[in-house]
Amino acid sequence: MPIRLYCKKDGGAEALVGTITEAQRAVLIDLLEEEDEEDQDYFIDADVLEFMEEEGADAALLAMLRPLVGEDEGAGVEVEWREEP
Repeated sequence: MPIRLYCKKDGGAEALVGTITEAQRAVLIDLLEEEDEEDQDYFIDADVLEFMEEEGADAALLAMLRPLVGEDEGAGVEVEWREEP
């Protein structure tokens, strides 16, 4: 099943960011904080992107996430992955 990455926007709307690989999903799970086992969403900002890059995250995943994060300090987005048919 494809793994799709969504950007959660204000007001509950979601936008498809793209499809990620199993390895890219594993990076998200391994590097980012989850509230529980079922958590599939993460807050991404410039600091998180920098951390992911330092930890060797896939360049394609970083390139997919980077445009979502605003230029303003503290700006960021909530992203969520889902396995979909």
